[in-house]
Amino acid sequence: MRGRFITLEGGEGVGKSTQARLLAQALEMRGIETVLTREPGGSEGAEAIRGLLLSGAADRWSVRAEALLFAAARSDHVTRTILPAVEAGKWVICDRFLDSSRAYQGAGDALTDADILTLHRIGSQGLLPDRTLLLALPLDESSERAGARDAGEADRIGGRDAEFHRAVAQAFRRFAAAEPERFREVDASGSMETVRDRLLAALGDWLP
Repeated sequence: MRGRFITLEGGEGVGKSTQARLLAQALEMRGIETVLTREPGGSEGAEAIRGLLLSGAADRWSVRAEALLFAAARSDHVTRTILPAVEAGKWVICDRFLDSSRAYQGAGDALTDADILTLHRIGSQGLLPDRTLLLALPLDESSERAGARDAGEADRIGGRDAEFHRAVAQAFRRFAAAEPERFREVDASGSMETVRDRLLAALGDWLP
């Protein structure tokens, strides 16, 4: 029986990595075999590309070069990690996926959403998650969390200015509104356990 492919999305500081781990643990407790992964990364080749993407100055890569690197990393991740796990009946929990590329690389004027989707069709056969859980917080709160997390050492993408991150948050909201059958927006405020329980509730129709 085919497994499930679930992604956690949202801007900086909303708790995606923590909640992906907590969600995977909660599913395992229910007897569901899970694979916890992330983007960029999640396979040997994709992790190598992650180092290129997240280090260096903010302008190290052009928008087009950055989008191509993300698409290449995702292609390897999908082929070597995600699809084999789902086809083996496991539930894959992924911290970021295609929608992050759409929001971040599409935040400027250099690339359209159609451009990014075309790269995804070529590199990853157009694979979409079975469900995307969008963690939502007011921008000032998420920025404060991200600042505390990074302690002044944000990576080259997270360290971009507030206007960029505002555009990213707006993009995620547009995607969720356009695809309500795939997206579930989840309030990311409150304790870690409270947010985890909201994520489980957003998957309630699938849970044993």
